[in-house]
Amino acid sequence: MNKRTGAIAGAGAIAVVAAAIILPNANASTDEEPSPKALAPRAAAQLGSALADDLGQDAAGWYFDGDSSRLVMNVLNEEAADSVREKGGVARVVENSTAELKSATSTLSDGASVPGTAWSIDPRTNKVVVTADRTVTGTKWDTLTSATDKMDGLVSVKRSAGEFKPFAEGGDAIFGGGSRCSLGFNVDVQGAPGFLTAGHCGNASETWTSDEAGNEPLGTVADSQFPESDFALVTYDDPNTEAPSSVDLQDGTQQEITQAAEASVGMEVTRSGSTTGVFSGTVTGLDATVNYGNGDIVNGLIQTDVCAEPGDSGGSLFSGDAAVGLTSGGSGDCTQGGETFFQPVTAALEATGAEIGAGGGEQAGGDQAGGDQAGGGEQAGGDQAGGGEQAGGDQAGGGEQAGGDQAGGGEQAGGDQAGGGELAGGEAAGGEQAADGSLAP
Repeated sequence: MNKRTGAIAGAGAIAVVAAAIILPNANASTDEEPSPKALAPRAAAQLGSALADDLGQDAAGWYFDGDSSRLVMNVLNEEAADSVREKGGVARVVENSTAELKSATSTLSDGASVPGTAWSIDPRTNKVVVTADRTVTGTKWDTLTSATDKMDGLVSVKRSAGEFKPFAEGGDAIFGGGSRCSLGFNVDVQGAPGFLTAGHCGNASETWTSDEAGNEPLGTVADSQFPESDFALVTYDDPNTEAPSSVDLQDGTQQEITQAAEASVGMEVTRSGSTTGVFSGTVTGLDATVNYGNGDIVNGLIQTDVCAEPGDSGGSLFSGDAAVGLTSGGSGDCTQGGETFFQPVTAALEATGAEIGAGGGEQAGGDQAGGDQAGGGEQAGGDQAGGGEQAGGDQAGGGEQAGGDQAGGGEQAGGDQAGGGELAGGEAAGGEQAADGSLAP
C-alpha cells in the first residue's frame, strides 16, 4: 500500500469513528418541534379557550381552519408560540394585540359611527375589518376614512355593494303591528314556554300571531332590546303550547336543538328563514358593530358570509344541535351574496333568564366551552368553534317555513313573503305599512 492509499484509508477510518460518535447523539435529540394536531371543531374551541386563558395578554385571538382541521392561535412572541405548538396548535406571531384591536373598535365608535358601516375584529388578518355599504359616500366616506387613516396597520376598509338594514321578516312566520318576522328558537322561561326573535321585531308590536290576519294569537312580548342589542323574548299566551326545541329544515325533517353555543371565527353555521329558506356559511367576525342608520347602532353581533334577505329577521342561526344566533340584518341577497349579522343567542338567554332545550341549557356568563355542557347543563366559559356539522344547507323552497320551532302547534300561515318586506331608510320593523308592503319610516 503506497502512502496515498494509506492516507485515504486513514482518513476513512477517522470518518467512521467520527460518525460513530456523532450519529448516535443526533438520533438521541429530543428538540424536534411538535406537529400540529388535527382537531374536531369543538375540541379546537376548547383548546383555543384554554390557551387564551393561559397566555393572557400574549394571546391575540384564534380561529379554526376548517380546511386543515387545525387551531390557529395568534400570539405576540415566540415564547407564547412555543406554548401553542406544545399543545398541538398552529402559532402565528402577529403585530397587533387584542387590547390594541379593541381600542381601535372604540376609536371607530367614537369618531366613525357613520350610518351604513360595520366593523369587527378578524383574527385571520389580525386587524379590525371595516365594511362600508353603498350609502357611505361624500362626507360620510370622508368621516370614515379620516378615522381609519389614523389607524394604519390596525384597520382595513372594504366596500359592500348592498345596504345594511335590519331584515324585517323571517323564520317561521309570525305577525304583529303590520310587520312579519321570524320565530328563532323556542325556550323555557321559568317553566313557561316562549321563544326568541329579533328585538327590532319585538319593538314593532307587543302581541304576535301565527297568521297575517291576526286570527291565531301566539304570544306577548316580555322583553325587547333594540338598538344596542337585537333580541326579544315572547311568551306564549297558552301556557300549554307545544314548543319543541328544534329547527324546521323545510325538507320534512327537523334539527333538534339541545344547547346554546358561542360563535367563533371559522365556525360552520346554518341559517333558516322564511324568505330564503336554509343556507349555510361561516362565521367571519365577532363582537361586530353595525350602524343601520337613523341612530340604530347594534353592538356585539356575529358577522357571517351566510346570505339573508328581508323576511329573515329573527330566524335561527345554528351549528349542529347548538343554537348560535338570531338574524339581525345585513346587506346583499341570496343571489349575489353579502354580509349578515346575528344577535348571539347566549347573550339573549343570559339577559332574559330563558333556557334552550328540554331540562337544561342554563347559561353561565353567556360563555360555553366547545359546545359541551358542563355539569347539569350550565355552560363553561370560553368561545366555541362550533359543531362543524351542517344541518341542511340547501334551500328547500316551496315557501315552507324554516327558522326556529313551529309556532302555534307548528301550523304556519303561508310561506310567501307578505308585502315587499323592504325597509325604507334602514329602519327596523315597525312603523306604518305602505301600499306596496314596504315599511315606511
